[in-house]
Amino acid sequence: MKWIRKWGIPLINWLFPHYCPVCGNRLPIEEQVMCKSCLNKMPRTRYATWIDNRMARQFWGKFPVERAAAWFFYSRESPYAYMIHLFKYSSRKQLAFDIGQLMAREMQQTNFFCGIDCIIPVPLHPKKQRQRGYNQSELLARGVAKAICLPVVCDAVERTLHTETQTHKSAQQRKENMQGAFQAKNNATQLAGKHVLLIDDVMTTSSTLTACADALRDVPDIKFSFLTVAVVDH
Repeated sequence: MKWIRKWGIPLINWLFPHYCPVCGNRLPIEEQVMCKSCLNKMPRTRYATWIDNRMARQFWGKFPVERAAAWFFYSRESPYAYMIHLFKYSSRKQLAFDIGQLMAREMQQTNFFCGIDCIIPVPLHPKKQRQRGYNQSELLARGVAKAICLPVVCDAVERTLHTETQTHKSAQQRKENMQGAFQAKNNATQLAGKHVLLIDDVMTTSSTLTACADALRDVPDIKFSFLTVAVVDH
């Protein structure tokens, strides 16, 4: 077994190298998700340690909100945007899981996950999920769940409207586009009295997360927290 650790793993890494999804450089064995340089330079929000942050304030007064955070600030020109593009549109499913796990492990150093009972990924419309082949938010959620040992609930809310892309819409257009996009399922009753964590990839205006949480507002005594990989830095 010692020779496998000494020679087998380096050989596999040489035959099937991994590359940083941000800068594209080859990763050494000890750096499995992204290179140390890119990880250190990531424009972190630090929102997990700041309850009264700008992201959380977008949900205040809408439903019972505990906390909200994103891992880093998003801009379209940033190389970190390419990383999100890879796991969202280029079938890099393992990358989405790994990013979720890495993000959660880092945030475990804070109290962000305290009291949370379960994780709900923002669902895709069935048509879009068939086209893409997966839901990147679910993969992120499963990575987070692996790190913090919480269940992922995918049968409580569904996306019922196949909405237009949000990419080039204004804040008001995004809000209108998402109205009624989600619907609670019969299994939502399991969330009564629970503190749920809604997870998505990027938050721009909060319209998607708000619409998803709104579908569950009638669940008795439900509480929400929100987590995304990135948030647009307006």
